Amino acid sequence: MEAILNSISSPDFWSALLSIIIIDLVLAGDNAIVIGMSARNLPADVQKKVIFYGTGGAIVMRILATLVVVYLLQIPGLLVAGGLILLWIAFKLLVEEKDHDVDAAPNFWAAVRTIVIADTVMGLDNVLAVAGAAHGDYVLVIIGLLISVPIIVWGSTLFIKLIEKYPIIIYIGSGVLAYTAAKMIVKEKFLAPFFEDPIVKYGFEVVAVILVIAAGYLVKQKKTTPNTSS
Repeated sequence: MEAILNSISSPDFWSALLSIIIIDLVLAGDNAIVIGMSARNLPADVQKKVIFYGTGGAIVMRILATLVVVYLLQIPGLLVAGGLILLWIAFKLLVEEKDHDVDAAPNFWAAVRTIVIADTVMGLDNVLAVAGAAHGDYVLVIIGLLISVPIIVWGSTLFIKLIEKYPIIIYIGSGVLAYTAAKMIVKEKFLAPFFEDPIVKYGFEVVAVILVIAAGYLVKQKKTTPNTSS
């Protein structure tokens, strides 16, 4: 209990929790759309139950998956691998077009099953990101994922509208993901000698964030700019 209280009172705990909340906001919105679409053909009173059961099942699966990933990240070399994957996720967040074409389920349990499976598959990036941001703190994992419940169920539609109105939000989210990825890499034990100098360590984290955002911005501009060449 004392260890938990000491963890919660740490500034690192709150900065990591803030990172997890931002990650949940930018990565969970699409999962909420899937939840809504899978239940869209059911009666209104049944939809609420489907969303409740489906989201509950999805959150349990996500907590279990994240705890497993937190454990696996302790294996030598996997922090680097996870960090590199997360850098790619941060880049894709900026440039990838989302596809929300999900078939509506015909009945209650089919809709619940669709939600749990879809969220588990789509939530792999979220699982890795939250596990990386938690830095091995299981309490932080649970708190962060419990916060994601109201975000997924109630806040996602509003947040998606905010992203459409203020695209800078998605760049902030991508930056947080890139920063989380860089912190995972510098925490790898066999790389510790390379990052003993704080200037090198923080310089690497800053450069990682800048490169991901710059690359994402340039690729997105290239995609959206009409080709005028003949």
